[in-house]
Amino acid sequence: MRVSVCHCLACQKRSGSAFATQARWPDDKVRVTGMSKTWVRTADSGNRATYRFCPECGSTLAYVVEGWPGVTAIPLGAFVDPQFHAPRHSVYEHRKHGWVAILGEDVEHSSVPSPIRRPGQTL
Repeated sequence: MRVSVCHCLACQKRSGSAFATQARWPDDKVRVTGMSKTWVRTADSGNRATYRFCPECGSTLAYVVEGWPGVTAIPLGAFVDPQFHAPRHSVYEHRKHGWVAILGEDVEHSSVPSPIRRPGQTL
């Protein structure tokens, strides 16, 4: 599992917040049930991201990114758990709002997106 925060403008727009936070797992560990619709966009990296969202309320349920094959991301808000694991990665910090601070001694801070993940590579 990898919990991360993304400050890119697309995540800000999609989440309706100053950043988006998500947990990622191998595809075989994720099961999303029920109705959903999809939306595809091209990320700054050039990779396509495919989002599944609730057709009733519009909440993002899960998404996959071509640059992270075999991995599914789920927004933390979907878990409704204030005790969920804290993020260990904060990316696109050059687009971070000045009043936002992602705290923790073990947090990786980066102004670039996560590197492309290869199948079989650990999260």
